[in-house]
Amino acid sequence: MIAPFVTASVNVHDSQLVPSALFGFLEFADLLELEISEKPFVWDSGFDAKWIRDELVFEKFVPVIKPRALRRKNQTKTNEILDEFEKWKNIYKGRYVVERTFAWEDTYRKLNTRYEKLNCTFNGFRYLAYAMINFRWLFGKNL
Repeated sequence: MIAPFVTASVNVHDSQLVPSALFGFLEFADLLELEISEKPFVWDSGFDAKWIRDELVFEKFVPVIKPRALRRKNQTKTNEILDEFEKWKNIYKGRYVVERTFAWEDTYRKLNTRYEKLNCTFNGFRYLAYAMINFRWLFGKNL
């Protein structure tokens, strides 16, 4: 999992951060010389929007986004999208790793409720928490 992150103030929906997050991801993958073209890009149903899917296809990703059935009024179109999602369901099941990481984040009070005004301070605490999570995973919880 590669996850460069973008932060914003509290009243900004995550979908508004997609362009900058995607740009950061592409820059990071380029830096590591990863071949990411035509690979599945997994997001949850909060990102089920046509413009996000179009952006991912433009960047040569396969969007694996769980569809929100209530978003569409045309039942035929909804069924087509759900059928398309079925072939990616096994890959989407791996998303629990991301959700588990979010749960680990919630154990750190500084990350659960944002107290910092500056993004750089908040991001610093996030990097520190991720380092602690990785350290515990590598060396065990008893250290």
